[in-house]
Formats: sequence, C-alpha cells, structure tokens
Amino acid sequence: MPSQKRQFGDIGERKAENFLVSKGYRMLDRNYRIKNLGEIDLIGERKGKLFFFEVKTRDLKHELNFPIGFSIDNKKRRNLKKICQLYLADKRLPFSKEWQVDAIFVKVDFLNNDYTVEHLENILWERYY
Repeated sequence: MPSQKRQFGDIGERKAENFLVSKGYRMLDRNYRIKNLGEIDLIGERKGKLFFFEVKTRDLKHELNFPIGFSIDNKKRRNLKKICQLYLADKRLPFSKEWQVDAIFVKVDFLNNDYTVEHLENILWERYY
C-alpha cells in the first residue's frame, strides 16, 4: 500500500495529466525512473515536440510557509536533464528531437474541496549547468 505522501502525489499527477490532456498534450509515459537520479512524472507530446513534466503537489495550507516553486532546485534541474537524455536513449529517439522540461504545480485546497493547476514552461535554463 502506498504511503499517504505517495497517494497525495498520485492525486496531483492525475490532476496534472487531466489538465495537460485538456490542453492538447498526448501522454506517452508516466513515472519514468532512473535509479539514484529520480523520475520524470509525466511525459507527453504536442505538435511533434516531447515534453517532460515535473509535477509538484502541495496542500494549500502549507503554501505560505513552503512555496511550491522552491521545491525544484538546481540539483533537481540537473538530474531532470540527465533523466531526459537517458529517456531519449532508452526509447531510441534521436538526440536532435526537440524537447523541454515543464513544471506543473498542483495546489490542493482541502477546506473548499478545490485545487488549482499552474503550468511553468521550460524550467531548464543553461545557467544552472
């Protein structure tokens, strides 16, 4: 049985996936894991471009003390880039294939039984490497 934290994250990933599908993305893969590096939560495609999505879910009551945007630091970005490159190799996709990494922030408001989804595009900036 998954932990409560994992179950909460799974809720966020489902909300994120529904959001992305409604925006025209076709989902290709979920939870692509590389041991000792981490995982890509969702992988999709739109207009021939590959998108890797890092999904972060936060209870809205914790957002003021622990802003969701700070949960993806420089080390996480470096690891995401490596995992994406390994995914391309694993799936035998050309390294020239256009791709990017986006963040999806899901904020859950349990008091009002509601949630919001934010899409932050292209979170890998070369200045981090």
